[in-house]
Amino acid sequence: MMAGVKGGFAISIDDVFAAHQRIADHIIRTPAIESERISNRLGCRVFFKAENLQHAGAFKTRGAVNAVMSLNDEDARRGVVTHSSGNHAAALARAAALRGIDAHVVMPENSSPKKMAAVRSYGCEPVLCGPSTPEREAAAESLRQKTGATLIHPFETPAVMAGQGTVGIELIDQIDSLDAILVQVGGGGLLSGVLIAVKSLRPDIKVFAVEPELADDTARSLKAGSPQSPTRYDTVADGLRTEVGANAFPIIRDLVDGIFLVKETAILAAMRLIAEEVHLVAEPSGAVSLAGLIDQAEQFQGQKVAVVISGGNLSFGACTMGTH
Repeated sequence: MMAGVKGGFAISIDDVFAAHQRIADHIIRTPAIESERISNRLGCRVFFKAENLQHAGAFKTRGAVNAVMSLNDEDARRGVVTHSSGNHAAALARAAALRGIDAHVVMPENSSPKKMAAVRSYGCEPVLCGPSTPEREAAAESLRQKTGATLIHPFETPAVMAGQGTVGIELIDQIDSLDAILVQVGGGGLLSGVLIAVKSLRPDIKVFAVEPELADDTARSLKAGSPQSPTRYDTVADGLRTEVGANAFPIIRDLVDGIFLVKETAILAAMRLIAEEVHLVAEPSGAVSLAGLIDQAEQFQGQKVAVVISGGNLSFGACTMGTH
């Protein structure tokens, strides 16, 4: 490991570098788009890492491709299995199709219809289950036992975490003199990957987590010193309804510079602001990071701040963008 990051975590900067090379031909190097109007409004230079423009509409493509392409031929022939609220499910179905292997996907019954349709578009029919983590895990384990497929967890599999960390490598390359990055957190695969990349290469850059108040398990976990389970599953940010992962948590605990909680109305208002001022579509989970920046704008005055739009798979009939 390099400066600022100790060893002993599930992934290292070497893993992220390897992922960066492995997935390069199968992903989009998404732009970091500066918004002058939002920058002027908030008093800092704001850059949006547009992972909503990624294949399958979300950053999840990075980790899924890295995990699938990392499999040896024997494991690959047995296929892959996962559980996901949607974006990882679609990303894994796509990655499996790229390699020509089977994908088996478990999705909560309250998943976005658009995300279910995305999985089907890659030739995979999702198996539905209850929304809780134990229900998702049990259904995925049952499929794994029936098929012999390899479990590619949406945020616990180290190869997935390393793939998500490539967002951090790209941001360092794209934005000179970057001061801070705001990253939404659900299971923590994206946040932990970005933390390993950024704190290894540029420990001076601050990385903050942003989480819905209605899915505050990471904030509670940091206070308790160990992973805590969600208490509810109804935030509009459906991609963040899961609990923080056991592999991600130590990285977040040791490396994150802070965590912000945001209200549901703030998430919807941030979605609308991204659409109106940046002309990008962000799903609720994808807008959480901007909601955090808006709430905490005073502490970022005069800085260069990257905000990750983690996904853009929005079902327009499923939510209403708030006003601001």
